[in-house]
Amino acid sequence: MSQLSNSLRKQVSKALNDFNMIAEGDKIMVACSGGKDSSILLLVLEEIRKKSPVNFTLHPVMLDQKQPGFDAVEFIHFMREHNLNITLLQEDTYSIVKDKTPEGKAFCGVCSRLRRGILYTHAKTKGYTKIALGHHRDDMNQTLLMNIFFSGKISAMPAKLKSDDGANTLIRPLAYCAEKDLIALAEEYSFPVVPCNLCGTQENLQRQEMKKLLGNLELKHPNIGAVMQNAQANIRPSQLLDSKLWDFSSL
Repeated sequence: MSQLSNSLRKQVSKALNDFNMIAEGDKIMVACSGGKDSSILLLVLEEIRKKSPVNFTLHPVMLDQKQPGFDAVEFIHFMREHNLNITLLQEDTYSIVKDKTPEGKAFCGVCSRLRRGILYTHAKTKGYTKIALGHHRDDMNQTLLMNIFFSGKISAMPAKLKSDDGANTLIRPLAYCAEKDLIALAEEYSFPVVPCNLCGTQENLQRQEMKKLLGNLELKHPNIGAVMQNAQANIRPSQLLDSKLWDFSSL
């Protein structure tokens, strides 16, 4: 095991412990996109599972949304060689997304809602107790900025969350991991990547703008990603403007 792999495994273990993500007997569905993040999540969770005193099982699931060029054969074979059997769901959401998205608009919103609904339903049907998602620290920071700049709210991606319908518990074990480290580890693992050919070709998406903004800031302030994440765990309601969280009227 390389130094980088060991470091990321420790970061994942810390997140699991800090947010009490895994309990005895959990059946965890790992949502696999075929990209680097969820693939590393699956491989690292399997390493942790083998040595953990807590008994839990992993159930990797991939969704074929019938996008042009989708081919998961090599990916599924690679994971099978690591004793990880991928369940492949097939739903043609591609046609719906193309039909419902106005010309020039990003596909991501409609696509993610449809994908989320299919995965949530599958998890509920199979009785999985948790759904593990591959969002990392940079995803969380980008979402924070997107919500501030474009939605007028201060919120991001929590490390652990109950779904809106209350039926599923979501966990993000990569919460403490920086994307640059995941990119480097993906090169070490050398697993085949299944690209997204739907939204990946669209330019000027809000998330890409935030990613570029943070990337430029990190050139001058290399630790800014960690500092931003620390800020999300260091909230001062009295120094914001939300009267529902702080009673300004009685001051």
